[in-house]
Amino acid sequence: MLFQDKMNKVVAYTKLLRLPGIGALGISTVIAALTVNVSNFIDLCIVFAIGAIACVFGFIVNDYIDVELDGLVDVLKEKPLVSGAVSKKNVLMIAFCMIFLSFLLLFILWYGKTIDYYKFLALLCLIIAGFLGSTYDVYGKKIIGSDFLVALSVGLIFLFGALAFGKPETITWIVFVLTFNNILYMNAIQNGIKDADHDSTMGVKNIALSLGVHVKGVHLTIPPAFQTFGMGIRLCSVVFLFSPFLFFHYTYNPWQMVVLTIFTMLFLFVDVKLLTMKIFDRNKIRKNIGIQSFLSYSLVPLMLISIIGLNRSVLLIFIPILWYLAFTPLIGEKLFKPRM
Repeated sequence: MLFQDKMNKVVAYTKLLRLPGIGALGISTVIAALTVNVSNFIDLCIVFAIGAIACVFGFIVNDYIDVELDGLVDVLKEKPLVSGAVSKKNVLMIAFCMIFLSFLLLFILWYGKTIDYYKFLALLCLIIAGFLGSTYDVYGKKIIGSDFLVALSVGLIFLFGALAFGKPETITWIVFVLTFNNILYMNAIQNGIKDADHDSTMGVKNIALSLGVHVKGVHLTIPPAFQTFGMGIRLCSVVFLFSPFLFFHYTYNPWQMVVLTIFTMLFLFVDVKLLTMKIFDRNKIRKNIGIQSFLSYSLVPLMLISIIGLNRSVLLIFIPILWYLAFTPLIGEKLFKPRM
């Protein structure tokens, strides 16, 4: 029994720290570093860790702020902080430890190097990202459009991965916009639909509710205005996804364009399915979001094949997927159905 209790504690903390998602959370800063021609394995590992820690920090602060509201929603009552498996005091300690660890890793990364203009901007990106993310965690449910804050926060974490080593390239800024758009869509569109059944009863103010998304019984209503906003974000991303080859004359392989086009069409197809749902089924919505997430994390590496090389692009695609497949069953979660 004692062993089982300890294992339950381990599972609770791995859920709190989003262990299955760390492969995806940390990979964005690695992509940023690769766009400025960083190849040192240790450097890439360090920015991976900093990126993952920064994102997980935002998640656990959000859990801490929303613990009482989450307790009112049945599907969220198994979250570690809500269930009591992890105490609020320990969450605060973990958050402070993450801040310390981030700066320790940054010291190791830059040890013996001159802190130039770009490294100063990189540090500034991390600090502003933390401020914006924390502002979203505290006030996000009270401000319509706060999704832009968290999108910018994650975008700045991505940008840190490039600025930590030097001047961002054109492709860096393109991926920055794609990162911003992806997080904006996840928070404003996916979460707006997923939480529509209880957000309206909890006094939440967000874009989804303001544009008329609502649930009545099992019937889900997604107005044209919200559908247009969601598809607008995605179509903007499609333009930026192909912009290196259409507007900036980056080289590409013909087969690369074929694969990228197929994945993009599949990506948009899944988006349309989500935005045209008529029945509120949280399990289907969660599954849809899981599929969308992996498709979105695959598109940028596919775009970068001719820029960073096939081998690196393949690794960027499969590391988050394999990480997720390896760790999700260990914490008792179902694959492609994130508990968010």
